[in-house]
Amino acid sequence: MCSWITYHADIAAHGKGVADWIPLTKATVYYDHPVSAPLDHALIIDFANEAEGPAARVSVELSADSAYQLIRAIQAALDSGQAQHDVEPLSTMQEPEGALAK
Repeated sequence: MCSWITYHADIAAHGKGVADWIPLTKATVYYDHPVSAPLDHALIIDFANEAEGPAARVSVELSADSAYQLIRAIQAALDSGQAQHDVEPLSTMQEPEGALAK
């Protein structure tokens, strides 16, 4: 049974598409049956630029264990990188507009 639990976040990013780097403005995160990964279920992240259409999209399918490892790695990189560059950590800043919208 699919849960259809989906979260969206407005992002400021660039991703490597087939031909070139593309600007990305939206992330959609969900846990469902993957299209390509040999898993029963996966955490799927679609990064897209909705204004540019379906070709402006980068998608990843992660095992649950890989997703948790990625969460830890992202948190560690942000914490140490922001501390090294004297940037106020996000945990004390206001949540970005559009983050974690269902």
